[in-house]
Amino acid sequence: MDKKKVKDYMTYDVVTVEAQGTVKDVIDTIKKTHHDGFPVVENSNRVVGYVSARDILFAHPSTPLEQVMSRHLIVADPEMSVNDAARVIFRSGIQKLPVLNEKNELIGIISNADVIRSQIEHVSPEKVFKLMETLKKLYGIEPILRRGSVPVDELLPTQSKIYEDELEGRIYEIKKGLAEPLIVVRRPGRWILVDGHHRAIAAKRLGIKNLDAYIIEIRDNIELGMERTARALNLNSLDDIKVLDYARHPLVALTHRQVGHG
Repeated sequence: MDKKKVKDYMTYDVVTVEAQGTVKDVIDTIKKTHHDGFPVVENSNRVVGYVSARDILFAHPSTPLEQVMSRHLIVADPEMSVNDAARVIFRSGIQKLPVLNEKNELIGIISNADVIRSQIEHVSPEKVFKLMETLKKLYGIEPILRRGSVPVDELLPTQSKIYEDELEGRIYEIKKGLAEPLIVVRRPGRWILVDGHHRAIAAKRLGIKNLDAYIIEIRDNIELGMERTARALNLNSLDDIKVLDYARHPLVALTHRQVGHG
């Protein structure tokens, strides 16, 4: 359901520093903008590195920027999902990801603040109403929305895999009482989990039997397309979801680029 991409949340007006500059240029730019790091560019927009306030901490102001900047970058693609960008930002500890096109040209930057902004919007019940409207159009039914508790062990998943690192975050949120509601479709004989697979698995690991949810109730006894999708994926319960370790996430290989001259 979540189709939000990096290009929808990144900052397009990026402050940069020139590769031919010095540490003093970075200091001046920090004072002027109050930012703590900048992509390093040459020929206006070709990214060759990144420099942060930490990189210049003990450097003399006259030190060439090329001697202190980082050349090994983790970058984002504008078409990458915001959730994947968030995973990289929070697991790598990097505050900002330069967003590059296929020519290594800078087109924007996405920060942890941008990701948080996207997630605040993510918790909005707007997607619930969109799903209800879709169900109404597809099946000619009148679904009813209510807020309530759902049985974790009876949920039918519609997603075949989740990620261990995000699961750890959801476990923390549940322990702190910060977890968002699930989105569940309830029809006769079925609790269908639409959104919140990481939260559901986190609850299961913690031994929690019930979770708060937006419940979309359907009185008609009809099989939904999402149920057929679950069957095609051999999903019958939460136990059928695969939990993938971050280290095996292909995104990491895709976003690590050795950026340098030449």
